Amino acid sequence: MRQHGSLSKDHETNEAAWEAARGASWGALKWGAFSAVAGGVAYAMSPIYRSLTIQFKVYIQMSGMILGGMIEADNRIRAYEHMIRHQKRLARDMEVWRRYEAEFEEKGTPGVGGEGNVKGTNPRA
Repeated sequence: MRQHGSLSKDHETNEAAWEAARGASWGALKWGAFSAVAGGVAYAMSPIYRSLTIQFKVYIQMSGMILGGMIEADNRIRAYEHMIRHQKRLARDMEVWRRYEAEFEEKGTPGVGGEGNVKGTNPRA
């Protein structure tokens, strides 16, 4: 049972958190660059934007970075969860297949497990 504050020992949770952090960083960088370019264009073209205070311009820039960070972090965490589910499904299916092969090998069925499944190559024949 997980105790409170023991997330440092949960590998899957830590990996998901790091993936979200990487996504947030990349999203903030990408959307921040877009916001900076848009701000430069607005400064060159709009007298209204030029009349804004520096604090409000910084707020607009940060808003773009925060929005981009949230969007990209969410996208990355959903992709990570999908990948983990897929890996777990594959591991479960491989285990079912191994048990299936083991069951047939116990019965002595020839050709299971990759040996002697081509005509004329069975060493027991």
